[in-house]
Amino acid sequence: MGTGQDLYKKAKKLIPGGTMLLSKRPEMFLPDFWPSYFSRAKGCRVWDLDGRELIDMCIMGIGTNTLGYGNDEVDAAVMETVKKGNMSTLSCPEEVYLAERLVEINPWADMVRLARSGGEANSIAIRIARAASGKDKVAICGYHGWHDWYLSANHNGTDDLSGHLLPGLNPKGVPKNLKDTVYPFHYNNYEELLSIVENNDIGVIKMEVVRNFGPEDNFLQKVRDLATDKNIVLIFDECTSGFRETFGGIYKKYGVEPDMAMFGKTIGNGYALTAVVGKKSVMEAAQTTFISSTFWTERIGPTAALATLKVMERVKSWETITTIGKKMQSGWQELADTHNLSISLAGIPALITYSFDSENALAYKTLIAQEMLKKGFLASTNFYACTEHTDKEFELYFNALDEVFKSISKCERGSDNINDLLQGPICHSGFKRLN
Repeated sequence: MGTGQDLYKKAKKLIPGGTMLLSKRPEMFLPDFWPSYFSRAKGCRVWDLDGRELIDMCIMGIGTNTLGYGNDEVDAAVMETVKKGNMSTLSCPEEVYLAERLVEINPWADMVRLARSGGEANSIAIRIARAASGKDKVAICGYHGWHDWYLSANHNGTDDLSGHLLPGLNPKGVPKNLKDTVYPFHYNNYEELLSIVENNDIGVIKMEVVRNFGPEDNFLQKVRDLATDKNIVLIFDECTSGFRETFGGIYKKYGVEPDMAMFGKTIGNGYALTAVVGKKSVMEAAQTTFISSTFWTERIGPTAALATLKVMERVKSWETITTIGKKMQSGWQELADTHNLSISLAGIPALITYSFDSENALAYKTLIAQEMLKKGFLASTNFYACTEHTDKEFELYFNALDEVFKSISKCERGSDNINDLLQGPICHSGFKRLN
């Protein structure tokens, strides 16, 4: 047990759920033994509280750091802002410069609102879109945060959001009278969406453009045409997918433009900044409702975003991380084939994941985290690429992972028992209450 594990024990007594973000819970990776906390991070390396250096071949700050941890150019811009002052009675000019830049990147859009988290951006977008449409009901596809408007879908009668990232999201604390205001539909199932629209007074369609797989049978264009025909506001949630395959939204790949879009995660390279961009005809509705927050006016976020956009455009980071992700994808498949293991791959290359086609899939995922940690890696069954992942890290990673896959293969053949190899509990697969 290291310093990080000891601190996490204390955290669970002081912080409900142990962490501020479900995706960073140690139970999601390696219960009892995950390092939990970092002392510093640079490039694609993280140092835990005991000073141990670990190569991050995992989720890279939950996908926030596509330029790597501590990018010198972005950090320099932020440090200059810290010296000059982050907050004052007056607004910072960077918010105007950033809004202008985002409209340039998204020429169909006219106006921008800034926030600091993805959940906030999603809620801002929904509020504006409802105000613009004059209607309450929303059709959604994908993961859009933790706020009441979204979780209310699980009041409809079943665990409706289970297919939209996480199962078991209990809507406790969400007013029950929000039931039947949000209607989930499945990606690529146009007929399901059409039925929702025809049988409910839908004012907004919000969806992720891509998550685990892309559109089929002209799906996105059909959604766009439906929204146009029915005078529905179409929102693309690009908080996760933005700037990973294009310089901007992944919607650019498919030639379908929304009425509004949100960007987050990558846009500040680890500094808090999210943005809602949209057409003036929709965005002006923000002036008919109250949307305001003190720390949306701080200076570090937009400063970091401006610097990040500048670096990303110059180095074409989206091309680099896509190439890196494809390398990881092919490497996983090659190892699986070598050891006669069946795996299922999903996600865009820069946000790639896999699972074992086995009843012991979660146990194998836990074993990977356990054994790779011993070898100096933060690793699981997902990988978020950054420009700092080089051939050197890949060679070390795959040499280490080969040994773990060999052990998993023995378990699948019955010569070993996975329960004998695990040194602690199996990782969680979704939302669970912690004891």
